Order: sequence, then C-alpha cells, then structure tokens
Amino acid sequence: MTTVPKVELVGTGRCTPEKILTNADFERMVDTSDQWIQERTGIRERRISSDEETLAYMSKVACSQVLEAVRLQPTDVDAIVMATASPDRLLPSTACDLQAQLGAVNAAAFDVAAGCSGYLYALSVAEGMVVAGTAENILVVGGERLSRIADYTDRGTCILFGDGVGATLVRPSEKGKRGILSRYLKSDGTLGELLYRPGGGGIHPPDEQLLQDRSYYIKMAGREVFKSAVLKMAEACDMALDLAGLTGDDVDVLIPHQANIRIIEGTAKHAGIPREKVYVNIDRYGNTSAASIPIAFDECVRSGKIKKGSLVLLVAFGGGFTWASMAVRW
Repeated sequence: MTTVPKVELVGTGRCTPEKILTNADFERMVDTSDQWIQERTGIRERRISSDEETLAYMSKVACSQVLEAVRLQPTDVDAIVMATASPDRLLPSTACDLQAQLGAVNAAAFDVAAGCSGYLYALSVAEGMVVAGTAENILVVGGERLSRIADYTDRGTCILFGDGVGATLVRPSEKGKRGILSRYLKSDGTLGELLYRPGGGGIHPPDEQLLQDRSYYIKMAGREVFKSAVLKMAEACDMALDLAGLTGDDVDVLIPHQANIRIIEGTAKHAGIPREKVYVNIDRYGNTSAASIPIAFDECVRSGKIKKGSLVLLVAFGGGFTWASMAVRW
C-alpha cells in the first residue's frame, strides 16, 4: 500500500523555562528521594515557569523559531491550533492570546483539549483544515504550565510535571512525498477520573472549599493510568503503522509522549523498535503533557537525529483518557 500525504510538517521550535527543579529539590519538599523518582519514572529534573513565562509568551518564542525556519511572517499564518491542558486563562483561549502577541492578524485561533495526546489531536485538526481548503499555513502548538496545577503536597504527582512549549507548521504537501502518512485517534471517557482535575470548572466553581480540599490540582491513580498507557500506546503504534502500510523496521525515530521511562520502553518493545531509535528526554523535562512530543521533535530536528526523509512515529496517551499516534515522513 502506498500512502500519499496531503499535508507536511515543516519547521520546528521550542521554549522551556530557565528555572530547573531537580529531584534533590523535591527531597526537601516532600517525602521522596532522587533514587526513588529516577527508578520509577526516569526523571532527574524538570523546568518550572516564572510569572513572566506565561504559556502564550513561551508559545510566541517557539512559534517565532518555526516561522524563521520556514521563512514566513506572522501575517502569513492562516490558523493557530493550540493543544494544552493548562491554559493561561479559561477565556479567551491561549491560542488567541498567542495570536495577539505574535501579530498573526490573519489567523483563526483556538485551543484543543486532549491532555497529553493534544499535540497529535491538534495536528490532525490542522491536517483536516488544510485538506478542506480552510487554511494553508497552520501553526500547531503543544504547550503546558503544569506547575500551575500540580499539587506540591502530593508526592505521587508533583514530581512528574514540568512546563514548556513546542511548535510546528503544517501546510499542503508540495510533492506528496513527505508529510503525515497516517493518524489514529481514540478516547475512553469512562476512565476520565483516573487522571483529572476535580474542581475549578462549572461543576465545582472556584470557592473556599476548592482550595481547602485541593481539588483545583491534578489527581491521578498512578497504577491504573500506567496499565492503560502501556496497552493503549502499544495499540496506537500498531494502528499507525498498519494504516501507513509500514512495520517497526521502517521507523527511523520513535517519539513517544514522555510520561514514564517504563511506559516508553514497553511501547518501543511492543512496536519492535530498538532503544537506539527511541528519543527520550523525560530525564530533563519530566512530563510536559501536550508539549512533550513537539519539544522532542524540535530537539531531534535541530540535532540531526531526524533528517530529510526520516520516518518518524509519534505516539501519546493522556487524560480523558485519550491516545493517539501518527506516522510522519520528514
């Protein structure tokens, strides 16, 4: 089977905060240790945003890098699709704040909420917009400030999360030889309360109780999430490869969502992809949710790990539950 891509990914960019929070720092905050964190998650440190490093600000930095790489101006952008679970504010969308700061005056802008799978969902939305003729140059951004919704009294979750943004441009495939070969999106809302924020929305609006019971922050049933993540990311890898008519042997680089090193290793083993082809940066950034894949993508492109013609497999699992995968020819 030959897959002819209709859209391509070009240009990458990223922005991560300057402040680093190490495992040693957490030893002074909660009952944990550097050894315990590294053995169970693979994380050594994560980036934490300052008050000035808002999600929109970091997104502007990342998108400016993308536009420089593809030699476009902000006014050339037709749409901005922002994937995030931790927007700067609920209204307006972070995408609209980004549009204003970037000066992309001709762009439609909106957010996509799909947890850690958000970037792949956003890429699929952008692909559909291009194919439908709605837009040609679309900035797809995955960004989070999870430090703002992490409970730093809960040692089971606070050690996991970091902040950052990654971005890419989606446009029509010029010759049909590079771009998105396949995509696979799934969800299971019946498991939503295994990874969620109980309060802060319309069901539990802000009040004094919200802060007392700490329901504003992320809650996670770690063991159950781990089991689902391993199974669903393996399924997603299989589906993306099957839909593109490929096998694990065809993959040059696997970029999985950076949630847990054991999940990453299990996913790669199932897909039959050797460790040297798997990109891992969870040790330096922790779990940045929707930002983890685009940050890693940018690092791979700029370091030369991803070259012209490389076959890249992207896979993610996150709150919702949602899971997704995509095969891309760079």
